[in-house]
Amino acid sequence: MGETIHAPLAKKTGLQTMTAKLLIVEDEQAISELLRYNFEAEGFKVSACESGEEAEIMVAEETPDLIILDWSLPSVSGIELCRRLRSKPETRNLPILMLTARGEEADRIRGLNTGADDYVTKPFSVPELMARVKAILRRAVPDRMAEVLRAGDIELDRAAHKVTRGLREIHLGPTEFRLLEYLMESPGRVLSRTQLLDGVWGSDAFVDERTVDVHIGRLRKALIRGKERDPIRTVRGAGYVFGERNS
Repeated sequence: MGETIHAPLAKKTGLQTMTAKLLIVEDEQAISELLRYNFEAEGFKVSACESGEEAEIMVAEETPDLIILDWSLPSVSGIELCRRLRSKPETRNLPILMLTARGEEADRIRGLNTGADDYVTKPFSVPELMARVKAILRRAVPDRMAEVLRAGDIELDRAAHKVTRGLREIHLGPTEFRLLEYLMESPGRVLSRTQLLDGVWGSDAFVDERTVDVHIGRLRKALIRGKERDPIRTVRGAGYVFGERNS
């Protein structure tokens, strides 16, 4: 289900303030640049390197909030670097997301047993990877992540799991809440149904694209009263966009 994204996704939205620091350890330059662009566009501070040895030095100089770590690095592998970081008190709890072409269950288990917090296989969906990173950071360093998203008169409070429009509280089910959160994280950007499936349901979910349309309909019904503007725009043949398109 995962849609491999080969091009940058978006300009920086300014919708939320994220000061989390990421370190990308990836020896494939195209992938490293793709990830750097997209995470910087979301407001993250991003550093990158191509080897485990360099990553160790960078972590010692300034500990990031999360590492995106490629399994197959030259010399010191991602697994070995993960093991080394987990053996040190100062980096024992440092969040690590493993990025690799290895998709077998035994490899996933090995990576997680070594201490990785999550595991994403290549080819991957950038929106899903972004969602996974944000989920890890919300658990690990909640103070670095914006808890409240605002767009016009709509406000979403992640911590309180509460949505309001003006003075009216909007009651959403868990899926509609995640869908709105995902849309509000990327205002003005057209998101395909596949991207929404990956970001909200996950690439392993056995649901089809019509599921997105059903939940968008429910979300709209909850958000709109009377003559209120519909904040979700349908882009025929492409997907959905929240708010106004970025110029």
